[in-house]
Amino acid sequence: MICALGAAVCFGTASVLQAVAARAAAEPGSDAGVDPALLLRALRQWRYVAGLALDGCGFVLQIIALRSLPIYAVGAALAASLAVTAVVAARLLGVRLSGVEWSAVGVVCAGLGMLGLASGGEGHGTGSAALAWSMLGIALGILLIGAAAGRLPERPRALVLGLGAGCGFGVVEVTVRLIDDVSPAALLADPAAYALLLGGGSAFLLLTSALQRGSVTTTATAGMVLGETIGPALVGVVWLGDRTREGLEWVAVAGFVVAVAGALALARFGEAPADTRGPADDAAERDHCEK
Repeated sequence: MICALGAAVCFGTASVLQAVAARAAAEPGSDAGVDPALLLRALRQWRYVAGLALDGCGFVLQIIALRSLPIYAVGAALAASLAVTAVVAARLLGVRLSGVEWSAVGVVCAGLGMLGLASGGEGHGTGSAALAWSMLGIALGILLIGAAAGRLPERPRALVLGLGAGCGFGVVEVTVRLIDDVSPAALLADPAAYALLLGGGSAFLLLTSALQRGSVTTTATAGMVLGETIGPALVGVVWLGDRTREGLEWVAVAGFVVAVAGALALARFGEAPADTRGPADDAAERDHCEK
């Protein structure tokens, strides 16, 4: 669980940096659903690169966690990265959290504590070839749906992009469990390896596109949280044998629901505010310019 929480810290901090870079890289008046050029422009921003480095560290910790914990526990912990983002934004960007939002941070921590108490070890199911091919098909579908999202109105587009990104991250969570042999020859013949790469890449592309539209970030982030938690958790329980400690099933279910609900309450922190200055800061800047 320590690795899962470490991954949440990395992802939560990275999201602040990446969102600021995505907003700075967005073309004025751009309404594209999925814009590969946006990702290339964002990569020129040092904040986005630093965020990617943190994402890399988080991914390594996520893999370690997924090899020892059920997917439902890791997924809930990763959704809790929004609580980390909220705290980081409050500390570094001067964003004010309301009492409800501080309460949501506490709710997320309580939910994770319940999951840590109730979670058993990872399931011993290895999945089937059909499941691996299904993950590859889902990853391809996510990319196609994201490309079609550009024709939708703003708010539905944000929800579709967020759900697509969450499902892409969910594909990564599942395929990490499906890959047992990491030799080059085995990876080249394993559809789960291609699903992992395509799912992760599609998720980053869709999320970056969603975050350029600050007015609907809450919608996009809520979709992402739902996409990366519920589906993968069901796959882990139904096909991979994830279980809880004996007699603590209700604690695990309650902890999962509480943690995800708390994360949804913090959905606005899927992006950093474009302008965190107050009126006094604007006045000081005008005085400086006049001098």
